Amino acid sequence: MGESFREQLLEDTAFLRAEQKLDTELVDKVILQLNRIYPQILTDKEATRFRNLDVPTSVRLGELLTHLQGKGDEACREFYRALHLHVEEVYHSLPTRLRLRDSLNPLASPQIYPQRNVLNDRGPLFFLGCFGFAVGMAFLYYYGEANVSGGSRALGMAALGLKRKAQEVLIWYTDEGIMK
Repeated sequence: MGESFREQLLEDTAFLRAEQKLDTELVDKVILQLNRIYPQILTDKEATRFRNLDVPTSVRLGELLTHLQGKGDEACREFYRALHLHVEEVYHSLPTRLRLRDSLNPLASPQIYPQRNVLNDRGPLFFLGCFGFAVGMAFLYYYGEANVSGGSRALGMAALGLKRKAQEVLIWYTDEGIMK
């Protein structure tokens, strides 16, 4: 993904502050995890300040996230670890986690690009027209020698609007009918 944990935390801060699943108890668990396991990231004095129940949870969380961003990439990484350990459903719904999951596993949520017609974009009427023309040509070829003598002149006239190869075939067929 190329982003540092600090940049990811900057991006996830708005989501974390707005998320209602992070109540006072869960924020306290994350603060205690950071304080007990990594006292160099969150000292006792800082942990006490962030656990002050007189301050609303969203404000405490915002201050904690700002403090961790100031401490650097390692502190942000440890915050993500603590969040993953205590509040897994919130961790997996973070915008950066969703983007990372989608970029690493394209089969999990495949991108669907609707295509109207796979072979061409002309539609079903074009196909039916071409198919009808091909069937008509097949009937003329199969039954044409015995039954269609006057119809061959119509084929010669129809050849005027076609490409060179198609004109040659139709004119050749017309000439064959006249010679007989």
